[in-house]
Amino acid sequence: MSEVSMISGDLILLALFTVTGINIIRYLSTLKTLLFVMREAHPLLYQQVDGRGFFTTHGNFGKQTKLLQYLWQEEYLDHHDTLFVFKCEKARYLFMLSSALLVVSVAVFFLVISLGI
Repeated sequence: MSEVSMISGDLILLALFTVTGINIIRYLSTLKTLLFVMREAHPLLYQQVDGRGFFTTHGNFGKQTKLLQYLWQEEYLDHHDTLFVFKCEKARYLFMLSSALLVVSVAVFFLVISLGI
């Protein structure tokens, strides 16, 4: 008689949080390269989003959200630099993917806890 092995909830959570963590790291890396490209391609925006202090502990949250708003509203589509537009598209995509994965991971976490899997 063969036993059917079930995947444990811990394994599902580990897989989901690993994938989510990797995508968040990819997003942050892309954001860093976007800021590097932005310094030359769009200096005014770089200054407005506090490009130098973006990843520091004293970074201005209001200025950081300006960059997310810029990406979310796709204001970069009319920009002349194709590399800048590409980096903005990639950062926007990875932000949406990481956000969705984080929501799903938290939902599955609470589902696993409530079902006791």
